[in-house]
Amino acid sequence: MPKKQQKSEGVLSKIVSILAWLTGIIVSLAVGFSMTKGGALNQSIPWLSSIGNGIIVTVAGWIVIVLTLLGVILAILNK
Repeated sequence: MPKKQQKSEGVLSKIVSILAWLTGIIVSLAVGFSMTKGGALNQSIPWLSSIGNGIIVTVAGWIVIVLTLLGVILAILNK
């Protein structure tokens, strides 16, 4: 009986882990695209967005996007 309980906990744990991973991807992409398009997040970092008309924040947003997508690809390849 204990083995059956461990198996169901393992499946539930994997589902929760996948949901957390997907949530992280969605949030990272939302933040990254908001930073690149001058959205609300861009305005919340006034001292950084004022440098070079927000080019630093835009570059940082693209870094977030690229690294998020790279992480997704590497995670899928690792499985």
